Amino acid sequence: MNKRQFIHAIALAVSLLAASNSIAQGNTFKIGLILPMTGQQASTGRQIEAAAKLYMAQNGDTVAGKKVGLIVKDDTSIPDVTKRLAQDLVVNDKVNVLAGFGITPSALATAPIATQSKTPLVVMAAATSSITQASPYVVRTSFTLAQAAVAMGDWAPKNGIKKVVTLVSDYGPGIDAEKYFKERFLFNGGQVPESLRVPLRNPDFAPFLQKVRDLKPDALFVFVPSGAGAAVMKQFLERGMDKAGIKLIGTGDVTDDDQLNGMGDGALGVVTSHHYSTAHPSAVNKKFVEAFGKANPGLRPNFMAVGGYDGMRVIYEALKATKGQGGGDALLAAMKGQIFESPRGPMFIDAQTRDVVHNIYLRKVEKKDGQLYNVEFDVIKDVKDPGKAK
Repeated sequence: MNKRQFIHAIALAVSLLAASNSIAQGNTFKIGLILPMTGQQASTGRQIEAAAKLYMAQNGDTVAGKKVGLIVKDDTSIPDVTKRLAQDLVVNDKVNVLAGFGITPSALATAPIATQSKTPLVVMAAATSSITQASPYVVRTSFTLAQAAVAMGDWAPKNGIKKVVTLVSDYGPGIDAEKYFKERFLFNGGQVPESLRVPLRNPDFAPFLQKVRDLKPDALFVFVPSGAGAAVMKQFLERGMDKAGIKLIGTGDVTDDDQLNGMGDGALGVVTSHHYSTAHPSAVNKKFVEAFGKANPGLRPNFMAVGGYDGMRVIYEALKATKGQGGGDALLAAMKGQIFESPRGPMFIDAQTRDVVHNIYLRKVEKKDGQLYNVEFDVIKDVKDPGKAK
């Protein structure tokens, strides 16, 4: 009899422990943040992780009765690793949302997992137009290269630039940047005698830049991923291309705020088109930049940081809207159509495309208080992704 009572007590204890674990699991909302924390795109991971943690520090880690947990994984920008990590996060960690994604191939590799598991996938960095079409569960808070490239294709021919060579990293976003800049620039009467593509991994820009110099265009249009802009700038100046009268223009990745001060005065005057600058003069951005700098001494927030910060806002607001009860479909529905003031300016998530709509700014590198900034001088408002506008 005693033995039976003892076994019963053990069974009861085990079932109570399982129930309490299940309640604890039920009271936790997990975000799986997959980022390149090492390797060529490490600056992207560092910026997004810092911004995500800043958002949580400012807004608390309890939302709608749920304790928010952030699980950060390093995928080293290798899509097979991203996919394996995402699978593990969904199956074993039972995350409610997948987020991050430093490069397009990593986002595309993970899209089928989001679809199968009905897990919202918030893209905070990758910028190829087609990503949101890879799964109905993808929501983007970064930007698309097409948005930025079209703006430059309009600005350049109106400002004395008639002949341009394009130089892009040879993968999704680079191909988008080349295509949409070229289409718009040619439409506006410009000429593109050559379109050059550089390998994404371990690029050597020197032979390409020499070719550009020999072609003597009015300008070189560049797209490289975040973190690679400094190398392009250095080699552009070393070859004396600025002195040869060739202007450097591009999307904002090339004058990345995170690296701009290290580029030196050779970057002064470079004009780019982009959705975010540390120097954006709004009150919301000034507060963001100050808080980011305090939390991360010596680090200046760039466009990757703002993609991560806004991504966390979209997740938090969806969790609030579903009162902490919603599964993947409910969360996704609450993410669509969100409108808010971001550090980048006004933005919203298009309910149909699940893509970001925001302002694109034309900026020039200027020196203020001994530091280099991308200073905005013009704006195109509420730019939808041209890749989906047709």
